[in-house]
Amino acid sequence: MIKAEAFAAVRGHLMLQGLNDGEVARLAEVCDERQMAQGTTVFIENMPGEALFMIRKGSVRISRMFAEGDEKALVTLGPGDVFGEMAIIDGMPRGATARVAEAVELISLRKKDFEGLCQGEPALALKLVLNLVRNFSMRTREAGDEYRDMLVWSLQGGN
Repeated sequence: MIKAEAFAAVRGHLMLQGLNDGEVARLAEVCDERQMAQGTTVFIENMPGEALFMIRKGSVRISRMFAEGDEKALVTLGPGDVFGEMAIIDGMPRGATARVAEAVELISLRKKDFEGLCQGEPALALKLVLNLVRNFSMRTREAGDEYRDMLVWSLQGGN
């Protein structure tokens, strides 16, 4: 459990949009805080997903393993960004690895606590799900734009 003030630095982020002060306070009751040093692994690709994380301070690098153990950085996330969100929705294994790039303060929401919100406070849970879907959709679109730009660049011979 954390205090609602823990969300102050990231209050304008998409995950919290549309939540009133009472809803933020209720969300804080089921969240935890974690501080992690640079180089620490938050989670590893293919391990069970049990929580989502929101960055209050610092940064986290998201990467995936490719052929022959080659790890490729996909994105570096900073304050206000959420990662690992699919774990509380689908319960599937992690699709990527998250490592601390710069010492972080994280807010976490465990799957079981999210499920409790779904049962006890469905209106709040629905707002969170819609915000997470919007965030995921935005990331997917941005990744698609980057992929398209990369294809165009490569077709033009890298000029």
